[in-house]
Amino acid sequence: MSAGFEAWRDRFERLRANKLFETAVIAIIILSALLIGAKTYEETSRFQQWLLVLDVAVTVFFLVEILIRMAAEKRLRDFFRRGWNIFDFLIVTASLIPLDDSEMVLLARLLRIFRVLRLVSMIPELRLLMAALVKSIPRMGYVALLMFIIFYIYAAIGSFLFADIDDFLWGNISIAMLTLFRVATFEDWTDVMYATQEVYAWSWIYYLTFIFLTAFIFLNMMIGIVLDVMQKESVQMEIETGEGEAAELHGLRDDVRELREQLSRMETLLERRS
Repeated sequence: MSAGFEAWRDRFERLRANKLFETAVIAIIILSALLIGAKTYEETSRFQQWLLVLDVAVTVFFLVEILIRMAAEKRLRDFFRRGWNIFDFLIVTASLIPLDDSEMVLLARLLRIFRVLRLVSMIPELRLLMAALVKSIPRMGYVALLMFIIFYIYAAIGSFLFADIDDFLWGNISIAMLTLFRVATFEDWTDVMYATQEVYAWSWIYYLTFIFLTAFIFLNMMIGIVLDVMQKESVQMEIETGEGEAAELHGLRDDVRELREQLSRMETLLERRS
């Protein structure tokens, strides 16, 4: 029984590592995303039954795929030690909510949208980007805090100076911060500047210094943080890949050594019989 289970586990493990299988999973994920998009068009209402059948087929495929990945592990708990495996398991489990229940149909459709995120777990490069983004958040938080302070100072100055010119844009500090966000995103910011320049000719200094701080300095700081974390994550991934290959090579060497010992014992037995 144990030998049979190990044989099936080895088959599932080879299937999980097969590139064609991974490509098929990625293709089904893309198909799932296209099905979700197709349901938003009224023209596809006449194909509602076919879309439902395809949705069930995709759900069954994902269920079988996650079961294969779980069966390929030596111990089931090893599967849940990886965060991306837990993410995939939750997404697939949530997809099992039926669409024909009128009370749960909205929730089921919303949860099926998140199946597109499984592309992140399937493609290593996307996992690297996501890990770098998540690990960059604490450091970017300090940059965002400093940016908020700059926004607050400039909004207070703008509210004091320009409220009489345009109360809609500079009436109070909260409205002024929204106006500055418009300036920082370059959304018709010159119209805002020209309106204040008619009264204060030097007001261009106010806008240019603000844009220089927010759009150039802080944005580059954010990019620098993400690139730094991405570089560290890439190095860490290379180290883990190297360790995995070394462990696999070590395992192969152990197997070869064991085979040699078995052959040596067989030769010894044959010599004794002869």
